[in-house]
Parts: sequence; structure tokens; C-alpha cells
Amino acid sequence: MNKNKLTDFIYAAMFAALISVLGFLSIPLPFSPVPVTGQSLGVMLAGSILTARQANLALLTFLLLGVAGVPVFAGGTAGVGILLGPRGGYLLGFWAAAILIAFMRRQNGKLWHLAAANIAGGIGLVYILGVCWLSTVTGMPLAKAITVGALPYIPGDLFKVIIATLVGSAVARHLPGAKATS
Repeated sequence: MNKNKLTDFIYAAMFAALISVLGFLSIPLPFSPVPVTGQSLGVMLAGSILTARQANLALLTFLLLGVAGVPVFAGGTAGVGILLGPRGGYLLGFWAAAILIAFMRRQNGKLWHLAAANIAGGIGLVYILGVCWLSTVTGMPLAKAITVGALPYIPGDLFKVIIATLVGSAVARHLPGAKATS
């Protein structure tokens, strides 16, 4: 195995573990089937630090572990039922978001561009997929799904964007082949 592939697998495993651990920071909301977690921060960090390939491997690993029964989803849950339930769209959105953030950040080395990538992927794409899936699975109208599945989370997720942008930029500068942001 060449050194680059080994590095990809090591980074993917580290970020799958980080995202999993951040799932234990889970606060259920009485009005929503979607808890507040630290996992979206891990997803944004993965996209902010890793290449698109590494981010893809990290999130694919995370999702496959959860489907296989390893308790990596929010609150230590696992199983295909979680992926097919009300939270499934958010989890699949995590996968797409990490790849999108990594791709977008590589296009420009500016800090504001990384922040925009985290907003577009870490909030926008996750919310679109999550809310649409929530509405479909629960049968609730889309407006209600937005009210219970997106709006309450925006302030916290904007805070996570700031953290992921600053930490991701600082860490990425020290990785071989990473494009520094300023």
C-alpha cells in the first residue's frame, strides 16, 4: 500500500472516530426527533481539514459502522433503523456536506471562503437533505419539518461554522499538501 493511501485511511479513521465521539454530546429536544449534537462540528472539521477523498472515506466509515451496529450515531445509537428514520437525511447530509466543504475549500485559499463552504455544506446541504427526509419519513408538512428540524439549530450551527473555520484553517496549514487559508 502506498503512503498516500495509508495516510487517507488513517485520517479517515481519525475523523470517523471524532464524529462518533461528538455524537455522545447529544441533547434531545422535546419538540423534535432530531437531537442537538456535536457531530455536525466534526463533519465541518473533516471537510475543512481533509481532502474530498479523505472526507468521503471518513463519513462512509462512520455511516457503515453505524449501520453495522456500532453505536456511533447521536446518543450512542446505531442500526439501519436510525438511517431510515427521521434522522437519516441528516446523517446522509453529513456525508455529502463533508465532501462539498472539502471540494469548495480547495477552490480558494481565503478564510471567508472556508466559512462559506461550511455554511453551504455544514448547514445548507445538511438541512436540505435532513428536512426533506424528516418530512417524508414522518409525513409532516415541509413547513413544520423546517420549524422542528432546522430553525432551532441555526444559532448553534453558526457557532460551529466559526469553530470549524478557525480550527480547520489552522490545522490544514500544517498538513502536507493542504491549501492554507488566510
